[in-house]
Amino acid sequence: MTEDIRVEPHDGWHKIVLNAPARLNAVNAPMLTRLLAALDTAEADPSCRAVLLTGEGRGFCAGQELGPDVTPGPNGPPDLEHLASTYHHEVVRRLRASRLPVVCAVNGVAAGAGASFALACDIVLAAKTARFVQAFVKIGLVPDSGASFFLTRTIGDARARGLAMLGDAIDGETAAAWGMIWKATEPDTLMAEAEAMTATLAQGPSAALAAMKQMFAATPTNDLHTQLNLEARLQGVAGRGAEFAEGVRAFQEKRPPVFPA
Repeated sequence: MTEDIRVEPHDGWHKIVLNAPARLNAVNAPMLTRLLAALDTAEADPSCRAVLLTGEGRGFCAGQELGPDVTPGPNGPPDLEHLASTYHHEVVRRLRASRLPVVCAVNGVAAGAGASFALACDIVLAAKTARFVQAFVKIGLVPDSGASFFLTRTIGDARARGLAMLGDAIDGETAAAWGMIWKATEPDTLMAEAEAMTATLAQGPSAALAAMKQMFAATPTNDLHTQLNLEARLQGVAGRGAEFAEGVRAFQEKRPPVFPA
């Protein structure tokens, strides 16, 4: 059987591919367990300094697979709270808490939890033809996997409510214009751009990038005074590190920096 999560190690980074193209990479509990394992493997690998997450085929991720385990039946309703908190939400937490910068290449539809998985990554590139859709309302559910958190912070309350309550899809160009993602690209250049960006991040200052993730993660709950103190503390740590020393030397010597692994 074809593995539904494929990991491709590269020089300094891992490419993690959602690999169930026949169902547009819709996820289920076993697949999400394997995705979490792939993220843990990247995190634990000292040679891995960045991750690229993408999907195989025409879609990025169509959200939760509507199989028998999540379909209301004679035994009563499914436990969607357990499914969300144990699997979907753990993926989001793992992406945000990782020391590694994570690039997402949205090659097709990103629906429901699939859209949230993309938005939980650090930098999102999408094909102009990709589709982002909050599909929950179509089946009488509410957004989960962090959708209400990410959307209100990236595109504002009005657009977040519209996407969630109407279930309308927007394309990659609109997502970029609204500030939901970093950039929309031509479909045939998406993967090359995403791989080049991930390779660039893998050669960057790993400790500084990890500190940036820590800094941005704190902003929703910090007031300005607290955030300034955090910035000062993290800047002090960075200033005592080998990455800063190499960056200054490279600047003075007019050459590209070679940051330590």
